[in-house]
Amino acid sequence: MERSEAYGFSGAMSGAFLLSCLLFAAISRRQRGPYMDEVFHVPQAQAYCHGRFLQWDPMITTLPGLYLVSVGVVKPAAWLLGWTGSVVCSVGMLRFINLLFSAGNFYLLYLLLFKIHQKNKVWSK
Repeated sequence: MERSEAYGFSGAMSGAFLLSCLLFAAISRRQRGPYMDEVFHVPQAQAYCHGRFLQWDPMITTLPGLYLVSVGVVKPAAWLLGWTGSVVCSVGMLRFINLLFSAGNFYLLYLLLFKIHQKNKVWSK
């Protein structure tokens, strides 16, 4: 990877993450409770946070991966930071996990594009 590409990616990633953080803060300030499909997903994620892994809302059609990862991230962080009570699996905390996933998705997109363009460079020689 060239230095200019690395700087470009760093700038784009930083800008996208900053914008996501600003949107997260604005939405969380105005909409504290579950909204739209969060009405289904937040109680499901909270059930997983409380160890009720066999509880399932039949209205949800997605796989439980995000709920499991959320518990895997939130529970150790709560233990390390001494968080207790409702903050551990609150709507805001679960939204924050999605914010982290969006940054990860941006990075995965970058890796895919890098791989595709690297292949194109080899074929064009």
